[in-house]
Amino acid sequence: MEKSVYYISAASTISHQPTFGNAGFSKSICALEADSSLITPDFKAFIDAGLLRRMSKILRMSVACAKDCLAQSHLEQPDAIIVGTGLGCLHDTEKFLNTSLTVEGLLPPTSFIQSTHNTMAGQISLSISNHGYNMTHTQNTLSFEHALLDAMMLLDDGEASILVGAADEYIEILTEIAGELNVRPARQLTSAASFFIVSNAPESDTVACVKDCWPIAFPESKTSAINDFLQRNELNAAEVDYVLFASLLPEQSGELVDLFTSAGMSGERCIDYLAFSGIYPTAAAFGMHYAADLMRTDRSIRNILIVNALRSENLGLTLIQSVEA
Repeated sequence: MEKSVYYISAASTISHQPTFGNAGFSKSICALEADSSLITPDFKAFIDAGLLRRMSKILRMSVACAKDCLAQSHLEQPDAIIVGTGLGCLHDTEKFLNTSLTVEGLLPPTSFIQSTHNTMAGQISLSISNHGYNMTHTQNTLSFEHALLDAMMLLDDGEASILVGAADEYIEILTEIAGELNVRPARQLTSAASFFIVSNAPESDTVACVKDCWPIAFPESKTSAINDFLQRNELNAAEVDYVLFASLLPEQSGELVDLFTSAGMSGERCIDYLAFSGIYPTAAAFGMHYAADLMRTDRSIRNILIVNALRSENLGLTLIQSVEA
């Protein structure tokens, strides 16, 4: 039986790059500078001013991207809202913990309520009055892939359009913790949110679809897993146009690049998307938007493989294919 495909009807990202509302960004962005900062839109265009004051950065990003996706797809309500996050709402978690140490008696509940990982999906639901399936996945660096798999299964069960995305935020204590652990990240730690409308049918302007997604914990061999993934999608390494990968280990990055360059791919088409997104647990969502945007700007691209090896124990594989005009 032929496998289903899942059409990307809309995509929206807020990041340290000029990605929001900027179709074609994949052709103009450059590697992040060490002191780059989050590039945000005017949130008042998406969120009521009264609510905006009580929202942390990650909630603002998530709601704005979600509403932007709905506007792009001319969709009032998605059939489900699914969010992946590696670390959740860190700012509100830190705020609540600091308050618990400094305030005697009853604590104000707002920061605690907004510190839970499912706050993003819940806040999006409240902001658009959605009463459908609402789920949050938190599987470290594979959180987005699990959220995407959830959306794909719902579409297989007959739903029409799913809002799926991922978000994580940087707070300064992450740098402090990294220093105490003697960890020196090769890329900047960043914040970002990426959301998509994934549908069971293409729109007139749909250019990309998700063909397959496979999150793997503790793979015995990443190279073998990649070859198996391509084989189950009736592809080989030579038929992949771009590889977008994330890895913090130079030797692992070298193996990934060698696998495809040995099959004839130009090294320029093996792209470390962390150079553009920075490091955060769900950066694979940035990679998916980047892939879809590449296909929008170059219709000759047929297959893009996203290889998420951000954490050495995990491997996330996502195959993005073009949609014939």
